[in-house]
Amino acid sequence: MATSLLRIPPPQGLLRPLAVPERLLLGPGPSNVPPRILAAGSRQLLGHMHPEVLQVMDEIKAGVQYAFQTQNRLTLAISGTGHCAMEAALLNVLERGDTALVAVNGIWGQRAADIARRLGILGTSGAQEMGGCQNGELWFAGLARHKPSVLFITHGESSTGVLQPLEGLGELCHGHGCLLLVDAVASLGGAPIFMDQQEIDILYSGSQKVLNAPPGTAPISFSERAREKMLRRKMQPPSFYLDMGWLASYWGCDGEPRRYHHTAPINSFFSLREGLAMLAELGLESSWERHRANCTRLCQGLQDLGLELFVKEEKVRLPTITTVSVPKGYDWKEITAFLMDKHGIEIAGGLGPSVGKVLRIGLMGCNSTSSNVERVLSALRDALRCCRHSRL
Repeated sequence: MATSLLRIPPPQGLLRPLAVPERLLLGPGPSNVPPRILAAGSRQLLGHMHPEVLQVMDEIKAGVQYAFQTQNRLTLAISGTGHCAMEAALLNVLERGDTALVAVNGIWGQRAADIARRLGILGTSGAQEMGGCQNGELWFAGLARHKPSVLFITHGESSTGVLQPLEGLGELCHGHGCLLLVDAVASLGGAPIFMDQQEIDILYSGSQKVLNAPPGTAPISFSERAREKMLRRKMQPPSFYLDMGWLASYWGCDGEPRRYHHTAPINSFFSLREGLAMLAELGLESSWERHRANCTRLCQGLQDLGLELFVKEEKVRLPTITTVSVPKGYDWKEITAFLMDKHGIEIAGGLGPSVGKVLRIGLMGCNSTSSNVERVLSALRDALRCCRHSRL
């Protein structure tokens, strides 16, 4: 009798087997997931409060402390992407009436400023021409003038391919009573970063880039300065899901018995654990060097093809994501589509303010190999020849 009430039939697409093509992901992320991490994510579920899962969470915490180079006790992984970690960082350390100074050097500074505005934060931003790094004198003047509670800056700006130097910035912020918040989603594991030594107060990243895990978990850490500011809040954070007090308890960061907060993505934690394990086994310095060397090979090969590197200064090129200016006479969409259709390789166009200006090529984690450098250069050579002919 119940069947007579049905008006919506089963979707035909769901009655067919799942089909997922094999592609080499050399865009700005996500990266291909190695077999070891895929296997970890396919393990049978356990309960989110089982001692074995809590042990995995402890190992993730230790792995994040190693990757960030920090001893912060308030270190964990958000159940969400890098965007989620950005929002968690801002809404926990800032409250209505606070001022945030946001470095805008691409889309991620724009996103941070947008989130701050939605939270009722008095936001000011400092912009820099795309393709260059932020000017330290600009921040000195901005800190003195606006007296912000937090300075937000992106270490690896994936929309432009810029690696922002951080030396001295934490000390500068603390001299003005300001916390330093750094986005390292695109740079963690691919370029040196030292949270404690560089006096970074809040640092976050994502699982899907150098760590080669699926998207959906985001390492984050807070210094004692940042933790103390959160404890002095007048109001609770506006999000229960991202409330760092609850998350600290669930992750065992406060020295108290663990409290249930949410049903965590258990299999994503298994994958993140393995991604951090592979980074630890390789070693940070070896990972940094591998990314630097393959980025150098890629940049030289791109120039040999006659392409113009978007970031002119070598020392501020992001080792994980290389940007080139879209060549004259070409449509960037035709180039990216050609690589996908003819070679099974993903590269990307610009994002946010860099749309239409650049092509972005990512070599991250296990994808950062000399053979992948040669493969994408060969595919680009083919694309430049064929897409040019198609326009004659």
